[in-house]
Amino acid sequence: MPILRRLSIPVLALVAALSVGCTSEDQLHRVEQEVGDLKLEVFKLRQQVEDGNKAASTEQKAAEESRGQDRRFQADLQETLRQLQDTTRVLNNRMGDMRRGATRPIVVEIPGEPPVTVPSPEDERAFNAAVLDYNRGNYSLAAEGLKLFLKNYPQSAKRPDALFFLGLCFYNQHMYDQAQAAFERIIKDHAASPQFLAAKLKRGQCLLKQGFKPAAVKAFRELVDGFPDSPEAHTAQQELSDLGL
Repeated sequence: MPILRRLSIPVLALVAALSVGCTSEDQLHRVEQEVGDLKLEVFKLRQQVEDGNKAASTEQKAAEESRGQDRRFQADLQETLRQLQDTTRVLNNRMGDMRRGATRPIVVEIPGEPPVTVPSPEDERAFNAAVLDYNRGNYSLAAEGLKLFLKNYPQSAKRPDALFFLGLCFYNQHMYDQAQAAFERIIKDHAASPQFLAAKLKRGQCLLKQGFKPAAVKAFRELVDGFPDSPEAHTAQQELSDLGL
């Protein structure tokens, strides 16, 4: 070790001097000088060791404090995350309550008349936003908005209209099978809707576009025979004429 090497030279010199014997005062003086130098060296080395120990202790204490700060930071971070999760959960619950409340349509009752369902303001805004995308030619975006509308407002009075526009979005994108499904939902679930005849016409056109000519002809004839004075029947007759029938 470096400290032992530093001590070895004066110690060996002192031992050599003592082994020879002190034959004069000069030799004794030199021995005393060597001893004094050795004591001074030992003192310096001891001081260095103590300083080193103090520095090591300080570093260890600082490291422990740093680890303590890290632990406190991690604990604070975990607490903050927990609070954020709780807040997010509360907000999601409130949004769910608001969404469920928005799905309830306003029912107007007039004596002697059947109840009339009026769309709620939130209901109306969601539907109009999707129709606006449709009118701009953004059929894909409009379809997504209409599907979301149908999911969030299942009891809306605008549901037949939303289904019809959804079918038109698919039809204009040449997705005739999906368009047919939307129109058939109107025919099945909303026979009293103003969109009923239009849905029957578009269903026939979807069948024709998919190459199902006999089924399309049958759909057109149902309109012509069952609702002869309707605009949809006139269009259906034109489709039959175009087919040579």
